[in-house]
Amino acid sequence: MSFGLGLQFGALLVALVGAVLGGLVQVLLPLPVRLGLLGLVAVAVLLREGGLVTLPVPENQRLVPEHVQHRGRLVGTIQFGFEMGTGMRTYSPSALPHLVLLAILLALPFHGALAAGAGFAAARWIMPAVSIGHGGDGAWEELWRAHRRLLAVGTALATATALATGIALTAW
Repeated sequence: MSFGLGLQFGALLVALVGAVLGGLVQVLLPLPVRLGLLGLVAVAVLLREGGLVTLPVPENQRLVPEHVQHRGRLVGTIQFGFEMGTGMRTYSPSALPHLVLLAILLALPFHGALAAGAGFAAARWIMPAVSIGHGGDGAWEELWRAHRRLLAVGTALATATALATGIALTAW
């Protein structure tokens, strides 16, 4: 529970900063230019997630420090979630968080940006929650590996669809 709370705090902070910066970007660039750029990046991300192209993504290639766990069950798990929610101290195996941030900067209004941040945190919470709920026998990892590509493509399509829907609902 506290991990999820930390995820929400971290993701909403990033969404808030992105929304403020996005307000400037959205005033300076016309909508067709912003949507065209976002569409091109979305296609590239979908191709990357589908394994059809190899594109590096910006990431902080390190884990959250171990000392965070020693700050107590409540504070440590909230801090761990916060750092995972911001994406500042973690590996990034997917380009989807970058696509969401770009959508916040280029196309989503303030309330849409906050909704995207909350959605990112909720989606980020699902993986460890399902893994923990599945048990500690390693079967979850086997299932994940067996269906990794299908899950990556499905998640990418769901993310792109949610972003396009959010943009369409708020842009007009």
